[in-house]
Amino acid sequence: MDQQQYIDFVLRTVEERDIRFIRLWFADVLGRLKSFAIAPEDLEVAFEEGIGFDGSAIEGFTTPDEADMLAFPDPSTFQVLPWRPSHDGAARIFCDVCTPDRELFAGDPRECLRRMFYKAEKAGFIMNVGAELEFYYFPDEHTPEPLDDVRYFDLTPSDSARDLRRSTVLMLEKMSVPVEYTFHSSGRSQHGISLRHAEALSMSDAIMTAKHVIRLEAYEAGVHASFMPKPIANEASSAMFLHQSLFDKSGNNVFYGEDDPVYHLSPIAKSYMAGILAHASEISAITNPTVNSYKRLVTGGATVPAYATWGMRNRSAMIRIPIYKPGKHLSSRIELRTPDPMANPYLVNAVTLAAGLDGIERGLELPEEGTSALKSLSDAELRRRGIKPLPRNLSEALDCFEESELMRETLGEHIHSFFLKKKRQEWEKYSSTITEWELKHYLANS
Repeated sequence: MDQQQYIDFVLRTVEERDIRFIRLWFADVLGRLKSFAIAPEDLEVAFEEGIGFDGSAIEGFTTPDEADMLAFPDPSTFQVLPWRPSHDGAARIFCDVCTPDRELFAGDPRECLRRMFYKAEKAGFIMNVGAELEFYYFPDEHTPEPLDDVRYFDLTPSDSARDLRRSTVLMLEKMSVPVEYTFHSSGRSQHGISLRHAEALSMSDAIMTAKHVIRLEAYEAGVHASFMPKPIANEASSAMFLHQSLFDKSGNNVFYGEDDPVYHLSPIAKSYMAGILAHASEISAITNPTVNSYKRLVTGGATVPAYATWGMRNRSAMIRIPIYKPGKHLSSRIELRTPDPMANPYLVNAVTLAAGLDGIERGLELPEEGTSALKSLSDAELRRRGIKPLPRNLSEALDCFEESELMRETLGEHIHSFFLKKKRQEWEKYSSTITEWELKHYLANS
């Protein structure tokens, strides 16, 4: 459907379904979901003229002197909210944020990803992404105590959240977020959900929706869902694994390499991977944006990346090559294992796409495959082989981020400067005082 057809469908559905509240959703720079509601009578005007709001009230948007902003609903993202009553119901629409003169706002993370998406499209590529989110359920936002003693994929009556996972999946499917599978993960009271692949912008919207629904369903069940990367020192860490691939405009997966009998990867895929590895330290502040993120990367164990490596069977590699269906054209993809659930999905997909395209444009070659044998080598030897360690804390990551021209160009000056300033403040505030549970305020915002 074209834009007008989407608008007509939304207006008709609002009338037929007795929708009385339209929630306009957008994300701030840090990836926090924001929303305000309008009446259905204002929806048609919103599509044409936008709805004004105070941008200075959103951290990282504008100053009080430049407060006026407009939210333009994207009709393709319309969904009736299934947890609201069917009578006098509610719906949501993701929005594009603009300035009063209708210029796209440079601080909108969704627009940042769309710019990169268009750049890739001009080069002949369409980015597809699948996502796997891990998280914990706790009694409340102040108590990091597991609710069960169950482990990875265990099928047992003591899995306290099996009904909660079920209700979450059903709610997501009603929101048109297709779930591939859900499971109890490695840690006690840790869970995972895999979202079926979609183009990058739609998947980023889906991740935002999934995190909201997971939290909402947990709240309704009387527990707290935490997306902290490393909430408990001796338990498994939580990741946001991203399965990425590039397709051409004819629907062909350009990552598939018919001439590669081992990895089934094309030269384009290998250069894309090489680009991400070359910029690994620069993108770390975006993929791992909190103080707690580096407790996962430094102490996460055998399945968590510590170096900018790639591998087929090595789950401690930054980029893994899944081989569930070797040789199947559409299944060829890479799995980016560094991001964690606290990251802004729009910015993660934007910066990894930028790094990958840079690798393709420059024809970069992959370093040697990272295997378990590399674990016995020193940092100096690894560097000699072209393998660099990832930043060990947020401060190191921000230093690399600040020096990166690619990050400044990809994110734009507005997002780049605000993100850097905000995260520097976070490092200064939390790095020396943070406890194992990362302070109550930190948890409450995770």
